[in-house]
Amino acid sequence: MTSQALPLTVVLLHLLFTTTATSTTTKSIFLPDFQLFNVRETLEGIKIKPKPGHQELLKNHNGSETEKKWEMKLDHRDKLPSNNRFHNHSHRFHSRMERDVRRVAFLVRRLSCCGDTNYKEEDFGSEVVSGMDQGSGEYFVRIGVGSPPRSQYMVIDSGSDIVWLQCKPCSQCYKQFDPLFDPTASASYTGVSCSSTVCNRIENYGCHAGRCWYEVMYGDGSYTKGTLALETLTFGQTVVQDLAIGCGHMNQGMFTGAAGLLGLGGGSMSFVGQLGGQIGGAFSYCLVTLGSRASGSLVFGRRALPVGAAWVPLVRNPQYPTFYYVGLSGLGVGGIQVPISEDLFQLTELGTGGVVMDTGTAVTRLPTVAYQAFRDTFIAQTANLPRTSGVSIFDTCYELSGFIDVRVPTVSFYFKGGPILTLPASNFLIPVDEIGTFCFAFAPTASGLSIIGNIQQEGIQISFDGANGFVGFGPNTC
Repeated sequence: MTSQALPLTVVLLHLLFTTTATSTTTKSIFLPDFQLFNVRETLEGIKIKPKPGHQELLKNHNGSETEKKWEMKLDHRDKLPSNNRFHNHSHRFHSRMERDVRRVAFLVRRLSCCGDTNYKEEDFGSEVVSGMDQGSGEYFVRIGVGSPPRSQYMVIDSGSDIVWLQCKPCSQCYKQFDPLFDPTASASYTGVSCSSTVCNRIENYGCHAGRCWYEVMYGDGSYTKGTLALETLTFGQTVVQDLAIGCGHMNQGMFTGAAGLLGLGGGSMSFVGQLGGQIGGAFSYCLVTLGSRASGSLVFGRRALPVGAAWVPLVRNPQYPTFYYVGLSGLGVGGIQVPISEDLFQLTELGTGGVVMDTGTAVTRLPTVAYQAFRDTFIAQTANLPRTSGVSIFDTCYELSGFIDVRVPTVSFYFKGGPILTLPASNFLIPVDEIGTFCFAFAPTASGLSIIGNIQQEGIQISFDGANGFVGFGPNTC
């Protein structure tokens, strides 16, 4: 046990990135092998607190038409101004893990067999909120919908290619914070006809009363069904007209609190795809760590791309253009790469396997063989910490209630081409209760698909340059 911890921000700045010219000879020289993790501060941050009052989650940055960007606040759902339905962090944690298991099962099924849909994207911005204690682990932004604009909380999802919200009349709707959107009260709402080319771009579409009817099913049993429409969305002072959105009249699932979903995937019907050249195929986000009082951000436009980031090529999967794949070559613990075959992370010619970055999945999943080698190396370097039994999907947990801070080995992702992302400790040791039980926040999967989840992305600026096919990490933290 130690008496004083280094400030986490200092650790983050020290550890965020190492880029090696030759990935085989310099890894052990430049990578730090440990960091200090503040246990007491982390436990204080996860306590259930009263919700703040309502606030608009929008910012606007003016500039020339080619340089402007739109920025939105991005928050975890536990910051939404609604009643808290969880008694404590343990209750909230287990609910989140149950949803995560269903999310991963859906992704594995979708990316392990059949064909996918054809979609695309591009540029804007906002602040992001976390969705944990409203029934989901997703992050939220606030957007104005219709004319005049009605503000709505929307889940962001990098693994989805449609924008939708609940609409009146609603024969089946889940509970949301904002009033249901009423299309009859919007001067800019226009239903899409069945013969429209926009209708044909929806994966599951039909015709109902002369209008295009869409259906979207999610892996946890959630769904939305309704009318496809063209509508105006407002971000601060920026107005986007004629955006194709789903107006859901039958909705069910784990979106509780949010009005709908803002799809940020790689297909043509996603928010990014529909904006096209307006944002140059670029957006950037920062997901705040659970318990942080600050908000993250979601920014669209070429100006959102930072100088000084470590850029990694995106890997295209023609079978599933929605998803953002990256080339992962290995994993590191304590400054040394774990001996794991790179083949375990390869995307096959059939479109299976590979490594997907996903904002909708909480916990990073790795093929079982890779996970076991990774986990065992971490256990060997934390032999001085008291172990406890596994919790939920985690098999490696520690009892840290008597500590102020602890020394832990660094954990890193090795990407093809040289960049190495070294995570802050809060991204791989997470509290599962309020008394001091922490678990190694990775999990195995029998599938060949690997997923980098939002817990491992927290606190790091992540940027997508879809036009040029790159994803960037850093240089800023959030």
